[in-house]
Amino acid sequence: MPLNIRELDRLPALDAGLAGRLAAVDLATLGHYLEEGFCDPALRRFAGSGKVVGRAVTVRLTPTDSTLLHHIAGLVGPGDVVVVDCGGDRRHAPLGEVVVNALVARGASAAVVDGVCTDLDALGDLGLPVYAYGTSLLTTKLHGLPDGGLNVPVVAGKVPVTPGDLVLGDANGLLIAPADRLAAVVDEALADDAEEPGLIAELHAGARLGDLTGATETVRKLRAAQPSQHL
Repeated sequence: MPLNIRELDRLPALDAGLAGRLAAVDLATLGHYLEEGFCDPALRRFAGSGKVVGRAVTVRLTPTDSTLLHHIAGLVGPGDVVVVDCGGDRRHAPLGEVVVNALVARGASAAVVDGVCTDLDALGDLGLPVYAYGTSLLTTKLHGLPDGGLNVPVVAGKVPVTPGDLVLGDANGLLIAPADRLAAVVDEALADDAEEPGLIAELHAGARLGDLTGATETVRKLRAAQPSQHL
């Protein structure tokens, strides 16, 4: 595929207000309202901690060549999450100690590799959240091939990613979606989170979960609607 490069200034800016609300929500609560955008659970966090809320800056690599990743690592800034599509390669690690140091120096929020990473001990010390499918000693090289793309549509964790999408992550996994889709559900999710401590208190006071959520009443209606069964 020919080289395709779009500049960072063509991406939509991160909405600080929306990012703040998403940072406050329990990300799993969004799973009550959305079905799409959740990455493959096998794509997991290998370094860093806490919650990630940032703007997707995408890189599509030709397997074995990380030239484009080295280039974009010097251009990202605060709030950016570098999302690397390795073209299906799961052997060559494009991201390790040097690249992550470059991202940390620029203030990036996280890195997501649809492949493998390396230098795990060093990544743990740096603190940047890094998501990948695994680790490898075999690394990419700087071949300088006229192939791949920057800020182009990619895939990460079986989820299509458009440059400028919002990347949300924690220890449980990743959610990548357009800002407007997340804006449509975040306030309801925050309201759910606010109610949860009261619900848990009622459970410890003896209430039954199905009674509180309505599930038990639903089961009663389902049973009542079934034909009578005679032994």
